[in-house]
Amino acid sequence: MITLSPLNQRRWRNFRANRRAYWSLVIFGVFFVLSMFAELIANDKPILVNYRGEYYSPIFNFYPETTFGGDFKTEAVYSDPVVQCLIKSGGLEICFDEPEKVIEDIQAKSFDTSVEDFYKGWALWPLIPYSYDTSVERPGAAPLPPNGQNLLGTDDTKRDVLARIIYGFRLSIVFTIIVTTLSSIIGIIAGAVQGFFGGLTDLLFQRFIEIWGGVPSLYVIIIMFAILGRSFWLLVFLTVLFGWVGLVGLVRAEFLRARNLEYVRAARALGVSNWKIMFRHMLPNAMVATLTFLPFIVTGTIGALASLDFLGFGLPSSAPSLGELTLQAKQNLQAPWLGFSAFFTFAIMLALLVFIFEGVRDAFDPRKTFQ
Repeated sequence: MITLSPLNQRRWRNFRANRRAYWSLVIFGVFFVLSMFAELIANDKPILVNYRGEYYSPIFNFYPETTFGGDFKTEAVYSDPVVQCLIKSGGLEICFDEPEKVIEDIQAKSFDTSVEDFYKGWALWPLIPYSYDTSVERPGAAPLPPNGQNLLGTDDTKRDVLARIIYGFRLSIVFTIIVTTLSSIIGIIAGAVQGFFGGLTDLLFQRFIEIWGGVPSLYVIIIMFAILGRSFWLLVFLTVLFGWVGLVGLVRAEFLRARNLEYVRAARALGVSNWKIMFRHMLPNAMVATLTFLPFIVTGTIGALASLDFLGFGLPSSAPSLGELTLQAKQNLQAPWLGFSAFFTFAIMLALLVFIFEGVRDAFDPRKTFQ
């Protein structure tokens, strides 16, 4: 059981008293947890299959079609009527000729053969029977409007929009958490070193940051992607490489202000090490200003990922990207459901994050108390 200190208990009480921030955290937490189980919510493979009395989990394992009585050793296409018939009938050969008839007979319990000749099987499907890259079999030209089969319609390659939003939401948040965490750690350490030691250290760091901040990061990302190819971790590395500068100035100013205060002088007189003074005594006092700037980093990271995907320089084209969905909305003005889906996804996600971090900032501020 985690026991909070009295100070952290007060901060938690202040955060909970801020109802907008607290309920934003609850709603965002529900969305994020659900998105982490996206494969169980939106997938073109069943969650669980019962075939001849044995259980299979296609989401987590590879099963060739021969496992279910088929002819091919490639992975079974579970949306194929023949494969569905083989699973439900226990592998009847008539499935290759008349799968729909066999399935209807099984559902109506009218068989031409005895129950002992085969075992009836079943498949447990996710709520949305499409993954982010599944092509929907619907008549008409893409993008297709919403209906009972696709609640938010399809994009210009007939992929389910709702499935892509679920996977894209998870990808955006995971990317943002990784980039923000790494950038904040590097930026806080750099700013603390500059502000605490000052002098020549501060001067050299400032000149380096001025030069580094002038590097055109977009061009570097484009060049690196052209050489190494687009990938998630390469984009994380490049974003952190240019994003850590954002917090340095703020943390540096707070440490420059606090370096000559009485408690710092007292700690130095007692022989406390510089690093312990910096991160145990001075950093907590600089957290309010740091947390004030954190929402801008989070929303900026999400916006940067969406912008790169929108321009075609972000994640691979096969990835479930919210920025790519925005690009499709721009290119298909005759399909307003794409624009509305992208807009409300970004609006809800960013609003919840801003409200949460505002509550965290106020909770860390000793001057603010909520009733």
